[in-house]
Amino acid sequence: MSTSEYIVGLDIGTTKICAMVGRKNEHGKIEIVSIGRAESLGVMRGTIANIDKTVDSIKKALQDAEDNSNIKIKNVYVGIAGQHIKSLQHRGIITRDNTDNEISRDDIKRLSDDMRRLVVNPGDRIIQVLPQEFIIDNEPGIKDPVGMCGVRLEANFHIITGQISAAQNIIKCVEKAGYKMIDMILEPLASADAVLSDEEKEAGVVLVDIGGGTTDVAIFQDGIIRHTHVIPFGGNIITEDIKDGCQVLRHVAEALKIHEGSAIASDDLDNKIVTIPGLRGKQQKEISVKNLAHIINARMEEIIADVEHEIHISGYRNKLIGGIVLTGGGSQLKNLVQLVQYMTGLDARIGYPTEHIVTPKIDEVKHPMYSTCIGLLMKGFEDYENKYEEYKRTNSSLQNNPPKTEESETVEPKTEKPKNKEKSKSSLSSFYQSILGFLNDDDVDDFNKKN
Repeated sequence: MSTSEYIVGLDIGTTKICAMVGRKNEHGKIEIVSIGRAESLGVMRGTIANIDKTVDSIKKALQDAEDNSNIKIKNVYVGIAGQHIKSLQHRGIITRDNTDNEISRDDIKRLSDDMRRLVVNPGDRIIQVLPQEFIIDNEPGIKDPVGMCGVRLEANFHIITGQISAAQNIIKCVEKAGYKMIDMILEPLASADAVLSDEEKEAGVVLVDIGGGTTDVAIFQDGIIRHTHVIPFGGNIITEDIKDGCQVLRHVAEALKIHEGSAIASDDLDNKIVTIPGLRGKQQKEISVKNLAHIINARMEEIIADVEHEIHISGYRNKLIGGIVLTGGGSQLKNLVQLVQYMTGLDARIGYPTEHIVTPKIDEVKHPMYSTCIGLLMKGFEDYENKYEEYKRTNSSLQNNPPKTEESETVEPKTEKPKNKEKSKSSLSSFYQSILGFLNDDDVDDFNKKN
C-alpha cells in the first residue's frame, strides 16, 4: 500500500459525530491525515432518532475532514452501537468432500456464511460473525485451520445482532449525506483494536468504552472475543443527573462534570465551592463540589455494577489477568480508575488510542474519545489487506477474463488527476473496485502489462 491511499472512519455517536481520514506509511503505521467533528443532534443512546439532523451532522463532519485534508471522500467505514445490540454464541459444522485437499479460506468462508443464515429475533439482523476457535475432527483449540487436513470442520462463533431498522437508518443517513458505506462495524470491537494490545487480549481483559449515550463492554481471553454487551447509560445521563440535582442549565452541568467532577466524594472536597453565574436578574449560585461528586458517584457505581454483572455472566471473571481498560470520552472522569478498582477488585487503566498510529500531528487524536474512530480506520485497512490477499490468491483466474465495471474509490484528491494515470485507472477490473480502489500504481502497471 502506498502512502497516497486513504481510509475514512465515521463514528456516529450520541454527543458527537466524528470523521477521520487515515493512511498507512511505509512502516505500516497509521497516520491520521485529518479530523472532522460535528455536534450530534439526532442520535439518542447510540440510535438515530432524527434522520435530517443526523444527515446534517454527518455532512458537516465529513466536509470538515475533506477541507482539512484536501481530499474528496466517497466511501466510509461506519460504527454501530446502541442498546439494541445483542450477542450470542453458536457452533457451525461442515463436512468436507475431498480430505486430500488442505482446508482453505473458502472452507472457513462457507462456515461463516452458514452462520449468517441463522434465525434471529424478529426485527433483528446479523451484523458481524466472529470465529472464536476451530475444531478439526474433534481436535479443539485450533485458531487458524488453513493448510490443515480433516473431514469435519467445526467452529465456535460469536455473533453480533442488531435491529434491522437501526442499521437501515444508519445506511440511509450516510447515503442521504452523499456518501457510500463500505461496512458496518461494532464500535466496541473497533475501540478494542485501537487501545488493547495482543498481549492483553491473550491474557484476558475487559474493554469498557464509556460514550455519551451508552457504555460498551467487550471481553477478550486467549486472544478471542468472548462476550459483548451494550449498557444503555453513558456520560450524558450523568450530565442530566447534575442538571436535576444542582438545578442548573445543561451546558453548565456538562462544564461542572468535566472541570470539577469526581467519581469519588473524598474528604478533601468538603469545603470546596464553585460559584456559577445566575440567570438574568438572579443571584449567583454556589455548588458544593462534594455534593457534585456524590451525584456523579451514584450513577457511576450503577454503571460499574452493570459492567461487573456482565463480567460474571461471561464466565471469565477469574481469567482476566489484563484487568479492565477504560476508554471513550467518559473515561476521563477524575478518580474513575480508583472507583473501578475498588468495586471490581481488578486492575484498571485508561486506554489511549496511540499504540497503532504514528506520533499524531493533531494532538486531540490522543484523547480516548477518538478510540472508536481510530479503530474503524484499523478495521478498514484490515479489510483492504484481506481483499488484496484474496486478489493475489485468485490473480491467475482474473487475468484470463477480467470483468469490466465502473471503478469506485474511497477517496480522491480534489485536484485534477494526470491524464496518463486516469487512463490506467479506467482499465481496472471490478475486483479492483471490490478492494476499494486502493491498489497502488505498481499493481496497476503490472495488471495492464499482463492484459
